[in-house]
Amino acid sequence: MHFVVCLKQVPDSSEVRIDPKTNTLMREGVPSIINPYDAHALEEAIRLKEKMGGKVTIVTMGPPQAKEALRKAMSFGADRAILLSDRAFGGSDSLATAYIITQAILKINETDPVDLVLAGKEAIDGDTAQTGPGIASRLGFPQLTYVIKVTDINKDTITVQRKLETGKEVVQAKLPALLTVEKELNDLRYASLPNMMKAASYEPEMIDSKSFEFDVTQMGLKGSPTSVNKIFAPPARSGGETFDGTKDPQGVAAQVVEKMFQHNIIMVNPAAKGGNR
Repeated sequence: MHFVVCLKQVPDSSEVRIDPKTNTLMREGVPSIINPYDAHALEEAIRLKEKMGGKVTIVTMGPPQAKEALRKAMSFGADRAILLSDRAFGGSDSLATAYIITQAILKINETDPVDLVLAGKEAIDGDTAQTGPGIASRLGFPQLTYVIKVTDINKDTITVQRKLETGKEVVQAKLPALLTVEKELNDLRYASLPNMMKAASYEPEMIDSKSFEFDVTQMGLKGSPTSVNKIFAPPARSGGETFDGTKDPQGVAAQVVEKMFQHNIIMVNPAAKGGNR
């Protein structure tokens, strides 16, 4: 079987800072990582390859430095990596991104039919959760979103558990299909030394806007109906009131309880506004 993983290199969110003057992300010196949700999609694709046989192809769109994310992904056991990189792709929103990645998958499918596409439920730098479903819609594949377990797969169908707000749902779809996955799906493996050595010298395949026919009106800024108008950091929260209970623990405890009653945090009679003690 042929598994295709849609992967994105993103800035490490724990290191991201915002320029207070320009209200833009300060990317200088910020390390890039594989989008965590996509890492779990890759792990599941490799597990399915080990179970069913076949191969795993990784597709990503980004600047040339995204090759490092692809090499890291290859070290976990993928077989092929493709980087979509071109200035013409710059500024693409989730709709335009879905179009570009779809065109690449269709091109791959011409010579190596795709059975299953996997992607993270969302990218941590955008949180739209739109690109995966957008690719599925353009490919005409059934889409199974928020997947937390693959319960069964064969050459014709796949059965999964989906996470819902109120519980779980078991659904089945015909292949080829597309999954977007949650982190609960699996535990990530460590890369083996042979795979790490092989990945270190691996050169991902490059695709640009001239590699095959792209509709320029559907990519980049021209193909993006949405744009970021402003980005800003939320105002810092003021520190809360502190109580030192080292000298008089009982007295301080009484003060804390008094404060909780004053702010309606605890009430003897919740039906009575302000509380009855």
